[in-house]
Amino acid sequence: MSSPQTSTPVSGSWRELLSSRYAPIAAVLAGGVLLEASNVYLTTSLLPTIVGDIGGAEFYAWTMMTFLLASVVSAMLVSRILTRQGAVRAYLLALGLFALGSLLCAVSPWMSALLVGRAVQGLGGGLLAGLGYALIQRALPERLWARGAALVSAMWGVGNIVGPVVGGIFAQLDAWRAPFVGLAVLSALIGLVVVRALPQTARARSSESVPWGSLVLLAGGVAAVGVAGVVPAGVGTGVALVVGVVLALWFVRHEKRSRVGILPRVTFVRGSSLGWVYLTVAVLAFAIGTEAFIPLFGQEIGGLMPFVAGLLGAALSLGWSVTQMFTANATGVRSRRVLITVGPLTVALGLAAYGLLQHEGPSALVVALWFVTLFVAGAGIGLGFPHLTVAALGSTRDEEEGAKAAAAVNTVFLIASAFSAAMAGVLVNLALPDMVGSARLLMLTFAVVSVLGMMLARGASWGIGLRADADDADDATPATTAVPRRAPDAG
Repeated sequence: MSSPQTSTPVSGSWRELLSSRYAPIAAVLAGGVLLEASNVYLTTSLLPTIVGDIGGAEFYAWTMMTFLLASVVSAMLVSRILTRQGAVRAYLLALGLFALGSLLCAVSPWMSALLVGRAVQGLGGGLLAGLGYALIQRALPERLWARGAALVSAMWGVGNIVGPVVGGIFAQLDAWRAPFVGLAVLSALIGLVVVRALPQTARARSSESVPWGSLVLLAGGVAAVGVAGVVPAGVGTGVALVVGVVLALWFVRHEKRSRVGILPRVTFVRGSSLGWVYLTVAVLAFAIGTEAFIPLFGQEIGGLMPFVAGLLGAALSLGWSVTQMFTANATGVRSRRVLITVGPLTVALGLAAYGLLQHEGPSALVVALWFVTLFVAGAGIGLGFPHLTVAALGSTRDEEEGAKAAAAVNTVFLIASAFSAAMAGVLVNLALPDMVGSARLLMLTFAVVSVLGMMLARGASWGIGLRADADDADDATPATTAVPRRAPDAG
């Protein structure tokens, strides 16, 4: 039966989005996300210089871990804060936290103070990234939604370039504090545009509950793994790792039983492919945990200038960004399933090749191959990642639950990235002071994890086409109705 005709809004244009009427709004939405995106790579480029100045090498991985964990917490609160505070106040809160965290980083005399600044930065950054997407619907007319979403998404790619370039230049000049001051100034400037240009939105009491139980267990698990990286190798390391694993499993059990959680309820429905989707996303995110150490390896092992080492650190994310621009165009069910399944293997090959190429005094050719292998590892993420969101949407026939399931892909990615950053610190510290040994141990271990992810990816790929199969079955006559194929159980 054909559906009734509905009016289709006139498609907007880039010229309209960048016109005097909407340009300030677009600048706010894009600028907030760009601050968050570029900050990640700016900091990793600066870290070797920072540690050389204020010490705290044993807490190297914590700079990424605390930032990501704080981002997860604040990302969970975006909808609640936006509803209760309205758009202008929500944005000013996010920018204020980010600016405050940046200034704390800029004046840090020791690593513990820097970690506090990174945590505050993460709280503001998580809100900025979430608001950048959430406000498209509220601040722009419907005809400009697609253009607005494209602009905001493009900022992550721009951040891949701006962050390491700016960080590398200031690291080269041994002036690591200046970029953090610059981030605070940019936050203040965007705040002025927010007050002048961003439309006020309605404020109301939010009925959304905060999943505090899940957040506490999650934070405890990540922190325990992080502690394993700073205690002396031995019994203490093992105990901290066990505690981290136990809390992670407790988090999953709590999510499964709680009515208020981070993950959508359909995740734990028997026969759903969503559990496999999230596990695959987690495996792919593990590669991101290596990014904080790549500039360090480049400087210490390869003797690279901070600027070049910073670009090396962005090679993995660049491979991810570029590749998914092409693989997102795949439309066939079989091709998308293949891309999801092959992705973890490609990540493993890239990481393993980079690890095996590590040795003192590398030639220019070897350094060039470092860029290539990291790009390949990132390409493995980009092969299937766009289609994992589609698989999440297809994990249920309920459109609202499907939307929640797709949105949670980014949340799972952040959670797994925080865990992987903590685990990376453990592996690197186990082999120190042998920097080559640290690089090989980290990359080869994460490569093994990625290979195991192929089995998970096979289960995740069943989310592609499942809803279409079910719809076809519903439309079939009783005599020929087929039972839709279901995904293998996730546990």
